[in-house]
Amino acid sequence: MADLSMFADETFDLIIHPVSNCFTVDVLKVWREAFRVLRHGGALLSGFANPVGYIFDHELAKRNILQVRYALPYTDDKNLSGDERREFLEAGVPLEFSHTLGEQIGGQIEAGFVIAGFYEDAYPPEAGDLLSRFLPPFLATRAIKLCSVHRG
Repeated sequence: MADLSMFADETFDLIIHPVSNCFTVDVLKVWREAFRVLRHGGALLSGFANPVGYIFDHELAKRNILQVRYALPYTDDKNLSGDERREFLEAGVPLEFSHTLGEQIGGQIEAGFVIAGFYEDAYPPEAGDLLSRFLPPFLATRAIKLCSVHRG
């Protein structure tokens, strides 16, 4: 997603970008590539994790305890112990990286997009997600490419 070089400039009218920025270190590269491959007037629909969710201790959260443990931006490769990281990798769990709202939303603007919509979402109460009881753990934007010139 940070390297779309196999696609020519202005190839697509719409990009649907689900919650996946947590798997990349440099989200600005993602926004720049999306801007490059979108046609004039094209839209980027992007979902991402609320960065606040990354400040809590993962193991305690599984036991319904929200305790602040990490500073933002959070990265599994820096914040997990060697044993924790090894357990993740052996279980096939991908490493995650949080991004600030400045990187997520401001980065889209820096890449040249105009933000045309902003949405928040949470799990329904019956899902039992602890964080959703306090704040929306997911955010989404609708960004439009209004010009062909890259401004980032």
